[in-house]
Amino acid sequence: MIKRGVTITIYYPGSVISCNHYLGRRRGGGEYVKPEARAWMDALGWMIKPYHIEDWNMPIHVTCNGKFRDERSRPDLANIGKICLDAIEDVTHINDKHYRWHDGSVVLKKDELPELQITIEEGE
Repeated sequence: MIKRGVTITIYYPGSVISCNHYLGRRRGGGEYVKPEARAWMDALGWMIKPYHIEDWNMPIHVTCNGKFRDERSRPDLANIGKICLDAIEDVTHINDKHYRWHDGSVVLKKDELPELQITIEEGE
């Protein structure tokens, strides 16, 4: 059986998509997704929607590779995992407990724009 998969290349907006920064707090209590992070999540969702991941075998494996300008601007890829999985959950309506996150590789290229490559593969 051939496993389905897709690799999406998307811009990296900076620390606004880190699990430490993408949620804001309301004065009366509760959390919300910051507008810049929501825009990034929506962009990722629209890129993966045509693949109908909700029809794939579980668990879904998600690997993130990154290209960044320098070591200082390089995030910990694990800190990007929560927002990536939340974006996929928003579009597929599959609870993120059915996803497996994998940190990929990091490349530093000071003259190129930062980006993320998110590979999504179906389970066995």
